[in-house]
Amino acid sequence: MARYTGPRTRIARKFGEAIFGPDKVLSKKNYPPGQHGVNKRRKTSEYGVQLREKQKAKYTYGVLEKQFRNLFEKASRTKGIKGEVLLQFLEARLDNVVFRMGIAPTRAAARQLVSHKHIVVDGKVVNIPSYSVKPGQIVGVRERSKSFEVIADSLSGFNHSKYAWIEWDETTKSGKFLHLPERADIPENIKEQLIVELYSK
Repeated sequence: MARYTGPRTRIARKFGEAIFGPDKVLSKKNYPPGQHGVNKRRKTSEYGVQLREKQKAKYTYGVLEKQFRNLFEKASRTKGIKGEVLLQFLEARLDNVVFRMGIAPTRAAARQLVSHKHIVVDGKVVNIPSYSVKPGQIVGVRERSKSFEVIADSLSGFNHSKYAWIEWDETTKSGKFLHLPERADIPENIKEQLIVELYSK
């Protein structure tokens, strides 16, 4: 199963944002990595700005190039605004839904829980992180995994009301994916129009 396994703080410093979650190093070194990171003032081309935005989206959601391209092509064939539909597809990935429900502290941790068969969709184990959750489906923790410390710690104190497209049931440790989120409800700082412009060239 392909995924990015390189240095995360270096990537976060490149974008100047904690795209992988809270990062102590980033808060101390809030400038690009490398020998000239502090004094870097080079102007970025239009293509460079667009490419950077695509890379940020890929790293944020933990998607590699081929998967990302396929999602964009799928979004292009779907009714609606391409960029917004693309983000909706990324939000509907099972690993992201698990993260949004607070079952895991990061998307990487959510991906691992899915891969190790700790997550069920409509009562059946699904171990494919890229699985697309459909509106109305129930995503939850497998019965024998509910006592896992990492899951309990992540759920403890998590504010489940902050995502309008998810309805959480504390008793069953599961949530209902109500609908695809509106763009205004997706908190990620991604300029999706730049990605559309990049792929449209």
